[in-house]
Amino acid sequence: MFSPNKVKYRRRQKGRTKGRAFKGSKLEFGDFGLQALEPGLMTAQQIEAARVAINRHVKRGGKVWIRIFPDKPITKKPLETRMGKGKGATEGWVAVVKPGRILYELEGVGESIAEEAFRLAGFKLPFSTRFISRR
Repeated sequence: MFSPNKVKYRRRQKGRTKGRAFKGSKLEFGDFGLQALEPGLMTAQQIEAARVAINRHVKRGGKVWIRIFPDKPITKKPLETRMGKGKGATEGWVAVVKPGRILYELEGVGESIAEEAFRLAGFKLPFSTRFISRR
């Protein structure tokens, strides 16, 4: 799973996911991409599950770029714990995704194969996505 090697602070505030993505909203590497249409948080497990779905469909035929990285810690207090006593321990890592952000890019395969691979990957994600191409 993805996780950063080092962070400045072990625990972070939740923040908000409003606004549109300007950084990372254009295809940079591949010919086809999967673009987020809604804001949300994407866990490291979801990033990996979508990557596996893409690779399985293209049968390792093309090159895949992952354009997001989970660098935000999510904390959780243990079950049946009373309020107070500080913030909970880090449970996992998420990437903040805004509408317009390119999540994955793909090249070296046909358009129909890429579209189907990204459709399968979109089922693994917690928000709606769309297929985009250079043309």
